[in-house]
Amino acid sequence: MTACGPQQAAKTADVPKPVSNEELAKVTLKVGDQKGGTKSYLEAAGLLKDLPYKIEWSTFTAGLPLLEAANAGAIDVGWTGDTPPILSAAAKNKVRIVVAQQRPAINEAILVPPNSSLSKLEDLKGKRIGVTKGSSSHGVLLNALKKANLAPSDVTFSFLQPAEGYAAFARGDIDAWSIWDPYTTQALLENKGKYLVTGDGLTQGYNFYLAADQALADPGKNTALADFSKRVIKAIKAADANREQRAEVWSKETGLSLDVAKAVIQHGVDKPFPLSQELIDNQQKRADTLAEAKVIPTKITFGDLIDKRFESDYLAVK
Repeated sequence: MTACGPQQAAKTADVPKPVSNEELAKVTLKVGDQKGGTKSYLEAAGLLKDLPYKIEWSTFTAGLPLLEAANAGAIDVGWTGDTPPILSAAAKNKVRIVVAQQRPAINEAILVPPNSSLSKLEDLKGKRIGVTKGSSSHGVLLNALKKANLAPSDVTFSFLQPAEGYAAFARGDIDAWSIWDPYTTQALLENKGKYLVTGDGLTQGYNFYLAADQALADPGKNTALADFSKRVIKAIKAADANREQRAEVWSKETGLSLDVAKAVIQHGVDKPFPLSQELIDNQQKRADTLAEAKVIPTKITFGDLIDKRFESDYLAVK
C-alpha cells in the first residue's frame, strides 16, 4: 500500500453481536503485556476481580514481538508504543488498533552516560546508539537524527532489547541509548545517566491496544474485548488518581525499585485518546519517516490499521 494524500480512518469491520453472560464465561482472552504494563494497571485498580471471562497473560520484551504473536494467533490483544504497529502493517500482519492512549513525551528519551561529553543531537554523529529495533524509541531516534540533519548512516545502530540495552549502557558499550520508561528513569537514577534529549517534540507519545482480526471476528472474544477496552481506561484513570498505589503495585510486579516506580508515575500516566484524523496524520508522518529510513520496505497507509468499534465506549469511561 502506498500513502498518498490525506489519510482517512478505515471503516470498522462487521462487528459480531455480543454473546450472553453464560457464553462469555467460557471465553479466555489472551492478552500480551510488557514490563509494568496492563496487568499492573488493572491489578492496582482492582479490575482483575470478578472478571466475566478469563485472561491468559503473556509478557513480551517489546511491542514488535507482541504483534507478531498476535498475527500468529498466540494472543488476542496487547499494547505497544507508536512505532511497532507501522512495522506490523508493513509485514501485513492481521491486527487492528482498537484503543489509543497518549503518554507524557518525557517517558521517551535519548540518554548518555554520566561522563559523556555529548550535549546536543548533532554530537551523535559517528557514535554508537543503542535502541530496540522497531520500537517507539527507534522512531524517536530517527526523528532526532532528522532534526539534527543527520542521516541514519551517520551513526551506528546497536539493536538491543531493553535489558540488553540497560546492561550495555551501564558498561559504557554504547555512546547513547534511545529508550522508554521505566528503563529511562531506571538508568537515570541507578546509573546516573543524563538526558541528551527527552521525547518532547520528537514523539506524540501514543500507545495503542491492537487486537487480532481473528479475535475481533469471534463473537465471544469481541464481547470480552469490548469490556477489556473499558477496563484499561478505568485502570489508567485510577492510576492517575492513586499514583502511590500504582507505584507500589508496579514495583512489586516488576521488581523495579519503589523509587524508580514513583519517579516514573510522577511524570504522569497515559490518557485515553480518540482514534482521530489528528492521530492518523501524525502516525502517517512517523510511518513515512520509517519508510524513508528503509526501516520498512514501502510506505503504508496508517488509517487502514484503525478499527473504531470500541472508541465511543472507551472515551465515555469516567
